[in-house]
Amino acid sequence: MLTIQLLGVRVTPHPVAGARRASRTQCEAQMIDAAKHPRTWILLVFLLLQELLVLSQSESERAETRPRQPSSERNGQHEFDFEIGTWKTHLSRRLQPLSGSSTWVEYEGTSVVRKVWGGRANLLELDVSGPAGRIETLSLRLYNPESRQWSLHFANSRTGALSTPAIGEFRNGRGEFLSQETFNGRSILVRFVITRISDDSWRFEQSFSDDGGRTWESNWIAVDERIDAEPGDRARRSEDPSQNAGRGDS
Repeated sequence: MLTIQLLGVRVTPHPVAGARRASRTQCEAQMIDAAKHPRTWILLVFLLLQELLVLSQSESERAETRPRQPSSERNGQHEFDFEIGTWKTHLSRRLQPLSGSSTWVEYEGTSVVRKVWGGRANLLELDVSGPAGRIETLSLRLYNPESRQWSLHFANSRTGALSTPAIGEFRNGRGEFLSQETFNGRSILVRFVITRISDDSWRFEQSFSDDGGRTWESNWIAVDERIDAEPGDRARRSEDPSQNAGRGDS
């Protein structure tokens, strides 16, 4: 161990481990003695800085040797891949939402979903008919890689205008999308929920809330059964059965 004699004061610079073991009384005595001699004080400060540098380098080396944890960020840009293809659709629709009415009408038809931008977007065409008439709708789903969320843009052939997009994501096999819209002159919340029945059957439910989300009333329930998939889509789904997806016809 190196001992330095400077202006009559004995200063003993400790290595990293030794410095931690030095008694408080001894350190205080050295500092009091050093304060009487400016040059010795400068030397103590230099040794302290050198010791801190060694500690910092050791901690940096330990951090570099720790195993890196994989990123937990969700990448959902292929969550709609399951739905690409043609589906048989059964639709139940409440005729007068938020009116207290419980009258529902039934429709039968097809849904066709096409991939856009390599799966980062897709386009749904719904065509169903029933005793209450015919419904033709279009739904454009866009994936935002920054927020890792989907926006669902809906339009029907009667108005030809896009609705306010519903924004959301998929968690544990369930998709939920929310928007704020105006219905019969009132501001309401709209919720669209997607749940899996089987690999080839999915359920899509839309609900309205006029009390800020405290209660919800369903008004659109569609159940799709697969008719045909795009070439290669069924094989891709069988390779990755964990894929989840949703649709946005509201």
